Amino acid sequence: QVQLVESGGGLVQPGGSLRLSCAASGISFSIYAMGWYRQAPGKQRELVAGITSGASTNYADSVKGRFTISRDNAKKMVYLQMNELKPEDAAVYYCNAKYGAYDRYDYWGQGTQVTVSS
Repeated sequence: QVQLVESGGGLVQPGGSLRLSCAASGISFSIYAMGWYRQAPGKQRELVAGITSGASTNYADSVKGRFTISRDNAKKMVYLQMNELKPEDAAVYYCNAKYGAYDRYDYWGQGTQVTVSS
């Protein structure tokens, strides 16, 4: 059974930091591309950051220079370090794992809420 379990969300003031974690189980983690997506109320889910099996990364323009994605294959974990948080970063953040042609294997976590407010 595949599980992606996010943690680390919460309430933070503008300018603050949070570190999200995603624990994966039930998959050969090292071969999967991992990503963090977010969805704010009334908006579509969007890719925030991705990291390939080879540890190449990509980021949404809105978070470049502020967020950092990383992975630990030994622990089957992926992280999102979020700095200089803005109110517009508030959303439910989801962990995603993809593998295979046409993303044949595509798994999602349940999400963790990030609120940025003073």
